[in-house]
Amino acid sequence: MAHRGRTAAGSSRDAGHLAGELRWSAMTEAATLSPAPALVVRTVVVPDAELEDLVATLPHADPLRALAWVRRGEGIVGWGEAARVETSGRDRITAADSRWRELADHMVVRDEVQLPGTGAVAFGSFAFSSRSSAGGVLIVPRVVLGRRSGVAWVTTIASAAQLAPAPRLRDLRDSAEPWLEAPAVSFGDGALTRGQWRAAVGEVVALIREGVAGKVVMARDVKARLSRPADARRVLGNLADQYPSCWTFAVDGLVGATPELLVRRERGLISSRVLAGTIRRTGDDDADLGRAASLARSSKDLEEHEFAVDSLTRSLRSFAASTNSPDAPFVLHLPNVMHLASDVTAVLDPEHSTMSSLAVAAALHPTAAVCGTPTAVAAGLIDAHERMDRGRYAGPVGWMSADGDGEWGIALRSAQVDADSLGLRLFAGCGIVAASDPEAELAESEAKLEPMRSALG
Repeated sequence: MAHRGRTAAGSSRDAGHLAGELRWSAMTEAATLSPAPALVVRTVVVPDAELEDLVATLPHADPLRALAWVRRGEGIVGWGEAARVETSGRDRITAADSRWRELADHMVVRDEVQLPGTGAVAFGSFAFSSRSSAGGVLIVPRVVLGRRSGVAWVTTIASAAQLAPAPRLRDLRDSAEPWLEAPAVSFGDGALTRGQWRAAVGEVVALIREGVAGKVVMARDVKARLSRPADARRVLGNLADQYPSCWTFAVDGLVGATPELLVRRERGLISSRVLAGTIRRTGDDDADLGRAASLARSSKDLEEHEFAVDSLTRSLRSFAASTNSPDAPFVLHLPNVMHLASDVTAVLDPEHSTMSSLAVAAALHPTAAVCGTPTAVAAGLIDAHERMDRGRYAGPVGWMSADGDGEWGIALRSAQVDADSLGLRLFAGCGIVAASDPEAELAESEAKLEPMRSALG
C-alpha cells in the first residue's frame, strides 16, 4: 500500500542552528512530493595551508550533528541542515535520489572550484533492510569544507534570503565549541549474547552445508554506554588516524570507518572495492606476513570473496557497457585485520549514462559482501537467525553532488549513536560459508568491532 509523502518547510530541531531548514519525508516509492524552494550554493577556494584537518574543523562536538566523508586527509565535512529528505520502505534509496534531483534542479550554483565534492552536495545513509524503521536520509548541509589534490574550499548553502558570506577558517576555529573530554565506556551484549550468536552461526553453517544457500553474512551488535557524550571530532579523528585507507564517515549519528566502497561515480566511470575474506592481525609483522599469505591461499576465504565479486559484476552488467575485475584479489592490510580485496571498474552504457551514484548504489545493494547469495535466500536466513534490526549498518553511506557523481560506501566498522548521545550500538558482520567455524567467526567479529571500541576510548 502506497502512502503519500509529507512536505514541510522551516521545521527545526534547534531553532538557532537549523532555522529555515527544508524538510521532506517520502514514506514509500510512490510518494508525491511538492517542488522545493530554491537554494543558493556558493563554493570558493580557501587557503589549503590554513585547513589543518577536516574533521577537527567541525564546530560542534555532537556526533548527531556531524557530517563527514574523509580518507587520507581528503574529502568533505559539513554541518547544519539547509534541507533534509527522509525516506522509508523498499524504494527508500531511489526515492531519495529522485528527491535530490528535484532539489538540485531548483538550486542556483556558483562553483569557483569545479572539483568532486564542490558545489551542491548531500550526505546520506540508508537502512540495510526495507523493513527497518531506520529508513534513509539525505542531508544538505549549510556549510561544507573540502580538500582534494591540494585544493581546499568552503561551500555555503542557504535560501537567497539567508545567504551569508563564506565563513573564514580563522572565524570557524574561534567560534568552535570546546572539545569534550573522552568518556569512560562500558560494553554489553546486544540482541544476542556471544554464545547465542555463535550458536546462530552454527545453525546457518548447517543450512549452507545442506545446500540452502551459498553464503550468508551474519552480523551482531554490541551496546556501549558512555559516562558523558563523546566528541565527534575526537572519535572521527581517531578513526581517520588509525585507519587512513578507510573512508571515515558520519551521517545522522551513524559514525565509522569503512574499508569497502560500494560505488564511486565520476564522469560516467564506476568503481567499487569489494572485501570478503578476513583474518585477524597478530601485531607481529613477520607472523602477519605469513597470515596474509595463508589468507590469499585459503579456499574458504577465496570462495567467500568469489561470491562477493560475482554478485557485484552481475549487478553491474545490467547497466554497464563494460566491467573489469581482477583475476585474483589482493590482501588489504588494516591495523586490526587483513582482507581479501578486489577493485572493480565499469563504464555506464549510453542508455544508463545519467544514472546517479546513488541510483547505482540502489541497484547494487545488498551485495553478497553484506548479505550473501542467493540474495533473497540469504536475506531470509539473516532475518531468521540474526534476530535484530541492523538499522543503517551495512547500508549505503556517503555523499553525492548535483550532477549525480559521488561516493557511497557500505556502512561497516560503525556505530549508531542514540538520541541522548550516551548510548551506541556497535556492529560487525562475518561472511558464513560451508567451511566456516562459529568460534573463528566470533573471533573475527571481535576484531571488526575493535575500530569503534578504540575510537570511543
